[in-house]
Amino acid sequence: MTTVALIGAPASGKTTVGGLLARRLKVDFVDVDAEIERRQGRRIREIFVADGEPAFRALEHDITLELLNGPGVVSLGGGAPMNPDIVEALAGLDTFWLQVDLANAVGRVGADSSRPLLHGEVEATLAALIEKRTPFYRAAARHTVATSGRTPGEVVTEILGLLAWGQRA
Repeated sequence: MTTVALIGAPASGKTTVGGLLARRLKVDFVDVDAEIERRQGRRIREIFVADGEPAFRALEHDITLELLNGPGVVSLGGGAPMNPDIVEALAGLDTFWLQVDLANAVGRVGADSSRPLLHGEVEATLAALIEKRTPFYRAAARHTVATSGRTPGEVVTEILGLLAWGQRA
């Protein structure tokens, strides 16, 4: 088993789908954002406020590259595929872009104040993030899986099918 990487916008389902997928594959699961928080002993929002986004992105870069080297399922931060080093690391992996439409993303985020880039006008901010990052997700992903209007189990079933198909090719 190699590494399966999940990329996508905030609220695309990376963490939920990643955990379910790892259980089905009987491998470890790690969420890069959660791992950053664990290692730093503080929330990402606190890192943004105290140290700034560039410091967070440096942590994200190093920890993401480390985690992509181990077998299992890895859920990347939403902005990670904008980093060329991370895109290069994803190139040889089964990378799935969990694609979510704006309405579903807004509904899933709700009033979640833990996401540092989604304060204020959530819908407008999410729309801008999705528009800006979509070309990076498209370029980095081997597969695209829609998550809007679907259960996490349905998404996992599709990913498992794509993984099985790729092994036969």
